[in-house]
Amino acid sequence: MNARVAILGTGRMGTALARRLAQAGIEPILWNRTRARAEQAGVGRVVATPAEAVHDADVVITSLTGPDAVRAAYGRPSGALATAHGQVFVEMSTSGPGLLAELDPQLAATGSTLIDAPILGAPTVVLRGEAAILVGGAPADVEHVRPVLDLLGEVHHVGALGSGARLKLVANSMLGAVIMAAAELQTAGEEAGLDPGDVFSVLARLVPSLEMRRPGLVDRRHEPTLFAVRDLRKDLDLALEMFHRSEAQVPVTALVRELVDEAAAEVAGLDITAVIARYRPAIATAAGRAG
Repeated sequence: MNARVAILGTGRMGTALARRLAQAGIEPILWNRTRARAEQAGVGRVVATPAEAVHDADVVITSLTGPDAVRAAYGRPSGALATAHGQVFVEMSTSGPGLLAELDPQLAATGSTLIDAPILGAPTVVLRGEAAILVGGAPADVEHVRPVLDLLGEVHHVGALGSGARLKLVANSMLGAVIMAAAELQTAGEEAGLDPGDVFSVLARLVPSLEMRRPGLVDRRHEPTLFAVRDLRKDLDLALEMFHRSEAQVPVTALVRELVDEAAAEVAGLDITAVIARYRPAIATAAGRAG
């Protein structure tokens, strides 16, 4: 494949995207606010600014921490908009549909187009090319970048621009509810005198996706961080904003957000399994408090 792909943002997910594309024969152009993080990816060509990355790219992927980080990468004289010239931009950050409505006309003014393609799956899943990619955008734009997205996982075109972003917030709200319920019931079962492994085996039988969270829920090991508590809190905020705008009734999601926020006061930088600190505060670590 001859597509030149730029990736703006090389955190855990951006790095996984870069390495997966490199495995498939695409050497990405990488930018990160902290250059050393981009260099640590160990693949591709690292550049100094988003504008430089976009200048030489056919497809531009953004994988950043939230709306403010995305706006910063697009704006300013050295931002992505400065050199956009007809490419397809693929927004993979979890930043909410409102941001897409801001970016779309700005990119259109450069002759570029925008799709949203948030990912379901941890970075380890992306590295195997087994993620689910929820894509929103015009069919022609989706098909243009499909050869790149197919390398990352299973592509689901779920509607117009913003549809993927909205569906991702639904998914992460479910993840928040599941991980908080699992933390609560794991602790409650142990305090009822049950073996921790037996409690977890029942929970994971009902929710098989919990299996990857066993180290955190059973052994209380919350590093390496696959998905930080602070990021889950951010996503729940975006989801509640979206739900309230449509006047949806979401009392469970609102309560989960409150509980996650309580845990984040101690363990913001740890993996989401650390929400169990809400029930056992003694597990909070120096690393979590530093986050």
